[in-house]
Parts: sequence; C-alpha cells; structure tokens
Amino acid sequence: MTARVSPYLSFTGNARQAMRFYQSVFGGNLEIATFGDLHGSTDTAQDELIAHATLRGTTGVVLMASDRTPGDDGAGGSSSITLGGDEAELATYWERLSSQGTVTVPFARSPWGALYGRCTDRFGTDWLVNVTAPAAP
Repeated sequence: MTARVSPYLSFTGNARQAMRFYQSVFGGNLEIATFGDLHGSTDTAQDELIAHATLRGTTGVVLMASDRTPGDDGAGGSSSITLGGDEAELATYWERLSSQGTVTVPFARSPWGALYGRCTDRFGTDWLVNVTAPAAP
C-alpha cells in the first residue's frame, strides 16, 4: 500500500488566482470546480467560489485547495509546505514562490549543506525549499 500526503489549502475568495499561480510555478494540470458547478450552495453569490481544486504538477507536486465560505473559520492551525529534493528545478520554484512574497530565510547554503530558504508567497502560504547537496563521489 502507498500513502500520499497532499496539502489542502484554504483561501478567502482568491483560491482560483492562487492555484493558477501555483500552476505557473509547478506546471501541470489544474482542475477546478466551483460551488455553482457542484450545486453546493444555496447562495448564488458563492457560485464562483472554488469548492475544490487540484493541481498535479509536472514533477509530482500535488496541491489541493478551496475557498472558505462565510462562517467557515478554516479550522486548523498554521502550516508550511516543504519542497525537498536534489533537482535544480527547486531553485526555480523558489524564485517563483518568493517573488512578490516575503522571504523569511534567504535561499542560501545551509549548515547541513543544502540550499535552503523559507518564504511566504503572495497568497500567504509558507514554503520551505530544501535542495539536497549532491553526494560526494
């Protein structure tokens, strides 16, 4: 059996913009269903809000999201998403995610030898990017 963990992000009316941004970072296929598509709301003002979105990035990244509806407090606590690996493409992800966001730890060589940085993107999602140092020959 294989288990997978995929972040599920909650937004306050800008899930569509956020997921399109993440698609520009990670590539891949983005599927979006609104509350109107699913007939999930009795309030037509919520019809264009995102009931569920899934991004399947070209390198295996999977993100899911929805918009909070009025009265949905978004139960849960703070969280961060960690991207790790040895692919140089992660450095490109860092550049895209940190652009127009806030860098809390600059992307640089860490004490453990990896390139590491932490940022909050323009949609308020906290990202930790860790590019593993190549193994010694």
